[in-house]
Amino acid sequence: MDSSNMVEILGYVASVMVAISLMMKDIIMLRCLNFVGCGLFAAYGYAIDAWPVAGMNAFVAGINIYHLVKIYRNKAPETQPASV
Repeated sequence: MDSSNMVEILGYVASVMVAISLMMKDIIMLRCLNFVGCGLFAAYGYAIDAWPVAGMNAFVAGINIYHLVKIYRNKAPETQPASV
């Protein structure tokens, strides 16, 4: 397979991942899938020397990571009911 075909496939896979992520109801799944899609788009942008595409998607991937960390840090641990 030609390397230009691989780069094109990378772009299509990235597009599909971002599209699927936007169909998620669960915000954690949305952010995870969107992170993967943005990461793939950043790699795609780098491969085709499209720096605005690579930079913007790397930035959005970072935003997704930030929000995922924030979600997981704010999850309160489940407490046991107090004994009477």
